[in-house]
Amino acid sequence: MKEKKTIAGRTIEQWYSEYPLLREITATKEVFWINPQYEKEAGAKANVVLDEKDVLAAEERLTRFASYIAKVFPETRAANGIIESPLVEIPGMKKEIERLYGQIISGALYIKKDSHLPIAGSIKARGGIYAVLKIAEELAWKSKMLTATGDYAALDGDPFRRLFSRYSIVVGSTGNLGLSIGIMSAQLGFKATVHMSADAKKWKKDLLRAKGVNVVEHSSDYTRAVEMGREQALKDLNSFFIDDENSVDLFLGYAVAAGRFKEQLNDSGVIVDEKHPLFVYLPCGVGGGPGGITYGLKLQFKENVHCFFAEPTHSPAMLVGLLTGLHEQTSVQEFGIDNITEADGLAVGRPSGLVGKMLADAISGVYTVGDDQLYILLKTMAEAENTFLEPSAVAGFDGPAKLFKSAGGQEYLKAKNLRDHMNNATHIVWATGGSMVPGEIMESFYNKGKAITGAKKGK
Repeated sequence: MKEKKTIAGRTIEQWYSEYPLLREITATKEVFWINPQYEKEAGAKANVVLDEKDVLAAEERLTRFASYIAKVFPETRAANGIIESPLVEIPGMKKEIERLYGQIISGALYIKKDSHLPIAGSIKARGGIYAVLKIAEELAWKSKMLTATGDYAALDGDPFRRLFSRYSIVVGSTGNLGLSIGIMSAQLGFKATVHMSADAKKWKKDLLRAKGVNVVEHSSDYTRAVEMGREQALKDLNSFFIDDENSVDLFLGYAVAAGRFKEQLNDSGVIVDEKHPLFVYLPCGVGGGPGGITYGLKLQFKENVHCFFAEPTHSPAMLVGLLTGLHEQTSVQEFGIDNITEADGLAVGRPSGLVGKMLADAISGVYTVGDDQLYILLKTMAEAENTFLEPSAVAGFDGPAKLFKSAGGQEYLKAKNLRDHMNNATHIVWATGGSMVPGEIMESFYNKGKAITGAKKGK
């Protein structure tokens, strides 16, 4: 008799018995999961190894680099070298989502346009660029060529380029993180190598090569690309590996967003308190970006912010890791899910253990979205707000409707005593990428959304 396959010592049927939602997840159905470990005072547990001082130090480091960033990236000069994105209310999209889902969304809907961050055009411009800048700063300080009070614009000079050219920076990526790290590393003068998974888009590889970055292509998925990058870096003492799965520096680069975001809310007249709850919907791949932002938001707004992660139905890595408690010790493939999705930035089979464990009590829930729905939302956003995003970046738009429409969402609002305050709620969809997508490719995304919409109407 053939022995049954086990996952962490249990058969799939045993996992189903303990977590019935897994049946729907492994059948790649759309689900809305509420985290039973969520606590109002998230972050009080011993597994949180960072604090507000770490985030402040990261913000100060980015400020020190502002003169350099403004000098070498002209698109940042209007913001004095600070890499930040707009916050915009989108009433037109709110009406369209309500129409699409047949569900009224109480409160206001905004988009946080990390899709339009300068330099790299995605949320990865936060963590990825920050991680590279920290390496550069430490090398410059160690060589005594720069001090914390010096003018960092001097980094744009041959002495520093010669210094950095002795070192390599390596990363594994599905695309956007590779762009941010590759572009920033090459600009400073580092030898940059990006190991890219099979699902990475050709235009991202071409752009990196045009910037002088060494791109290593893999026929396997994201996890293998990271492994190969790590192996390469270990062979060279002058090589720095930026680990998307476990990097505290990436995490802190993302966390800096929260303080600036709070200022934007204040400037927009948005109140966040017990009677004015804030809901944030974050597309999730390995988890570093949404994890860092969630951590920062919890520092700023505590129990008054509710963060939900969005994943493709075929790549629900963080959901599987959190639900089972296995975190990085398992993958979606182990549970029979193929990890194949059009949302290349979210095509991750194994989640970050750093993020999953650190924020096990801070993430309100996770929901999944099918690829067809992503294209419909992409097309709808383009028409409603004249804003074009890549497929992975629109995953957040599914969240507000599902919060109100799903049994899990209603259960969450009731349990947290939020029902009476939802008319005062603010919903933030965190858009993660799209502004650097070539026009003809974005047009193909839009046309695919139109075709899928038309086919659904024809049924």
